[in-house]
Amino acid sequence: MNFGVMFFGSAAAADPGGYDLVLDAARRADHIGLSCIWTPERHFHAFGGRFPNPVVTSAAVAAVTERLQIRAGSLVSPLHDPIRIVEDWSVVDCLSRGRVAISFGSGWNADDFVFFPERYDGRRELVFEQIDLVRRLWRGERVTRVNGAGVEVSLELYPKPVQAALPVWLTSTGNPETFRRAGAAGANVLTHLVDQNLSGLVANIQAYRQARAEAGFAPETGVVSLMLHTHLDHDPAVARDRARVPLRDYLRSAVSLEQRAAAAGGTMSGGHTAKPNSFAPEVLDEMVELRCERYLEGASLIGSEDTCAELVRRISDAGVDEIACLLDFGPQPDEVLRTVDRLRGLASRCAALRGEVTLAR
Repeated sequence: MNFGVMFFGSAAAADPGGYDLVLDAARRADHIGLSCIWTPERHFHAFGGRFPNPVVTSAAVAAVTERLQIRAGSLVSPLHDPIRIVEDWSVVDCLSRGRVAISFGSGWNADDFVFFPERYDGRRELVFEQIDLVRRLWRGERVTRVNGAGVEVSLELYPKPVQAALPVWLTSTGNPETFRRAGAAGANVLTHLVDQNLSGLVANIQAYRQARAEAGFAPETGVVSLMLHTHLDHDPAVARDRARVPLRDYLRSAVSLEQRAAAAGGTMSGGHTAKPNSFAPEVLDEMVELRCERYLEGASLIGSEDTCAELVRRISDAGVDEIACLLDFGPQPDEVLRTVDRLRGLASRCAALRGEVTLAR
């Protein structure tokens, strides 16, 4: 089992220190040998609002690390031109000496599509077309477009990336079809336990491996990365108590985003639909509380290294290859950095149980 760190913090007010935390944690994760760092793409809401474009945060991380793979988790590609995706990420690939990777997502919030409103309805198919084009452009193929004078031109992209092939993930909220299509495309998968339980994840991973095999890819080489909220302390009760209030507030921010998405006429995350203002405040409070307790009681790495090792074992048995540890859901920065340090101990415990090497060489 590999361990990486993920950032998805809420940004209700101006907070330059939030970026300091990302960079400080990246340095520590790099130093202790964790596998990767993920930063997302979010727009027009405090939830994840510190991260409107992962290529920007990735460039900053590239400057302060030497070994970590630097990943977008996720890039909502229908909001971008594939040419610009390749140009921008090639820069970061050069800055990092060949350490970038992208998890592509189709997006779900209708408000985000103010950039390309016409792409919203067809976004799920478009993301696969874009992945194919980005891969080909990354390998050095030319692209034909019509220029400002109305002339069709053939273009070669610069700078050239360091990596010959771009490592690609596909983000899934738990839809079995997304897992199957990721397997058929030879992509890796980034997922979470928000809309699926562990048994559902097992079935999805099995479908993913089978789809890889049927498409001619070695099924065992596909990487399944699972995002888990993470906060560690030597005392598991202290970790849970310290995480409870910030996690509850974080989940409330997420629910607020879901409500806004519904009010905008689109779907919520996971493709769910709801009428605007369809939940009374007391129902929303109960929903947040139930989600919070679910995470605290076994759907997260919130606890001690010993208590979390058992969940890691179960996740490994389910077929997960890597955990993306979501750190910045609300704990204080010094607590987040201590959690990064403790991830080395958790990784070592899990390695001892499995006889595996979990830290990057």
